[in-house]
Amino acid sequence: MAPPSPPVDHVFMALSDATRRGILARLAEGEARVTEIAAPLAMSLNGASKHIKVLERAGLIRRRVRGRDHFISVAPGGLDGAAAWIDETRRFWQGRLDNLAALFADSATGSEQS
Repeated sequence: MAPPSPPVDHVFMALSDATRRGILARLAEGEARVTEIAAPLAMSLNGASKHIKVLERAGLIRRRVRGRDHFISVAPGGLDGAAAWIDETRRFWQGRLDNLAALFADSATGSEQS
């Protein structure tokens, strides 16, 4: 099982913060200006912008600039790399657990026959 690549690390780091998950939840409703995203947050516009930049670096959102307004939206496919890593890891461990269960079943059957 290969370790996660840096982009996947960026996704998990971005998702580890409740504020950034809240921003993504807000953007699931539709595109918004940075000021609209920052308004309900208990922080400065600069603080909100830093969270937005982390989400951008992780590939979870995209920015569209129109004049002085910056519009933010969810990036389709931003979670694909992380989802693939989770699926691969789940299959790996599920296979291991299935093998362990089979070993215990064989062991229990063998001791009953003795």
